[in-house]
Amino acid sequence: MHESLICVALPALAISRAHGQLTGHGLDGFYRSGRRLLGTCRVRVAGVEPLPVQGRMVSADRARFVGTVRTPADAGPDPAVTVERLRDAEGVERIVVRSSAAQELTLPVEVALGTDLAELAAIAAGAAGPELPADVHASGLRWSAPGTQAVVTADPAPDDVLASAGLLCWEIRLPPGGSRSIELRVRPELPGRPQAPESAALGRGGAAPPWGEAEAAGDDPRVAALLATALGDLRALLVRDPVHPGDAHLAAGIPWRCGQLAPAEALWAARMTLPLGVRLAAGTLRTLARTQIAGPGPDSGRIPGALRHSGAHLPPGCTGVEATLLFPVVLAEARRWGLPEQEIEALLPAAERCLEWLRAATGDRVYLADPAPGGPYRCEVQAHAHRAASLGADLLEAYGRPGAEGLREWAAALRRRFREDFWSDDRGGGRPVAARTADGRLIPHLGCAAAHLLDTGLLGSGEYGPGLLDRVQTEQLARLLGGPALDSGWGLRSLGAKEPGHNPFGHRGGAVRVHETAVAVAGLMAAGYEKEAAGLLRGVLDASESFGHRLPEMYAGDQRTTGGAPLPHPAACRPAAVAAAGAVQLLTVAAGVRPDVPAGGVTVRPPRSVPLGELRFTGLRVAERPFSVRISRLGLGMVEEAAAGLQLGV
Repeated sequence: MHESLICVALPALAISRAHGQLTGHGLDGFYRSGRRLLGTCRVRVAGVEPLPVQGRMVSADRARFVGTVRTPADAGPDPAVTVERLRDAEGVERIVVRSSAAQELTLPVEVALGTDLAELAAIAAGAAGPELPADVHASGLRWSAPGTQAVVTADPAPDDVLASAGLLCWEIRLPPGGSRSIELRVRPELPGRPQAPESAALGRGGAAPPWGEAEAAGDDPRVAALLATALGDLRALLVRDPVHPGDAHLAAGIPWRCGQLAPAEALWAARMTLPLGVRLAAGTLRTLARTQIAGPGPDSGRIPGALRHSGAHLPPGCTGVEATLLFPVVLAEARRWGLPEQEIEALLPAAERCLEWLRAATGDRVYLADPAPGGPYRCEVQAHAHRAASLGADLLEAYGRPGAEGLREWAAALRRRFREDFWSDDRGGGRPVAARTADGRLIPHLGCAAAHLLDTGLLGSGEYGPGLLDRVQTEQLARLLGGPALDSGWGLRSLGAKEPGHNPFGHRGGAVRVHETAVAVAGLMAAGYEKEAAGLLRGVLDASESFGHRLPEMYAGDQRTTGGAPLPHPAACRPAAVAAAGAVQLLTVAAGVRPDVPAGGVTVRPPRSVPLGELRFTGLRVAERPFSVRISRLGLGMVEEAAAGLQLGV
């Protein structure tokens, strides 16, 4: 996948290698709503395929391919004919043939087309069907399968159409210095009935994204490139349900996870992009509130999610636990960033049900099992639960709802017990354990999940919630996160290099996961461990160059070497919502913006170490108004634009 150029404007995709030809093999093709509409699109000019010169992304939803063709008119080594292909995710391809020859050229152009109309899931599993026969249709070809059809039309119309071979043919005349264009359009058809409703793109051709035009500039030019690419990817991954067109959320990633809603990933992405504004968070929260389990029973109030792999040492974890605990956190923090009171009050009952589920799931115990019931007590789940209780209590108290005192008492009890039960002493100063079983056995491996212990959530007055670890334990964890066992030099490993079962490509067993590296960087910065945070931040920024600033959700956790580059993970989504949103958090954390809109203020506390040098952000949003901030090389923050009436502090 990392050798492919992927154009995205969900629910539309276009995937090919850098040569630009759609070969009909692998994942090549134009897709819509998870179905491959066109798998083969091979261009031949003067009887040959163009020699690939360059293929690159122009934006998240567009790619450009350039090749050359040698003709008898070429007297020397310099080709006179170039072929440019401009490809759009939404099913448009423009082929431009240009000539630099001194005389007029007459060239045949052929486009070979074909498809299997297979589902993306079947293609990914290697179970795509055979290519379907084509019929001549209007100025192109049509393919049919039960319940669906795909049509390709051409402008100008071809001189000849060979349905049996899937060929569109032209003979073009090129004067000296002249060019000719052919535009292909790919679209689905549902015979006998109108187009079925589907998730709609919010990309270039749809509604505006739920944030403004944020930009970054400063000493390090990579910052601007990474933020711009991340915003393009986030925009490409936006989807909405036509029943609730105002509520946008993010698909998890391309190509493997662009179908079903992934609750935990959607909430993480919404939370990490709060500096861009609260609209994405609001839409995501409303979307997930509609999925919340109602009625009596142990699952009442939970936001359901599928089981996912958790590495060699633990059973699969349920994203429903993580999403349920994230819901009140995202709502509470969106309130700090300026989500309007009316919208908060509408979402508050769903947040209350999440918190009620938490208290019911723990019962008379202090720890939360995952998967519940009977699962182990995971370190990061306790961190999620503690943060939900702390910020949830803050939220309930602000609106005069009952339950805040009980949540605070439970969180305090969890802190007291956790510091003993989840810490293992050793010669190196100790470490948090990954989990405890119900019978008290420790699962001691060290991984990036421990970073969640530093993520306590934003409370009022620019302060963060209390942590599960004491001061000495926090300092030791910071040392471990910044040490060579976990810091690969390209970001944070999901499992320490010296742990049993370590695999640099293990997505929970040693690979670098961008969003959890972002969690670690933000937590370390908030706790005052800027050196360790800066090392991880620079590592991901360096890695982003190898990926053209389009970070995948994960990549191999091999140790960085001089002159080396991070290895792509073959199963990683790219683009991925949590990676693009993680890039936003990694960069904006260097600005140190801590809003408290309900109290009418915003604090700017950038790191004193200035890990990215001088830095300026424009187009961020606080209180739903543009917010711009500049960080000097001395680590001083200056607000350049803010909503009227906000009290500014440092």
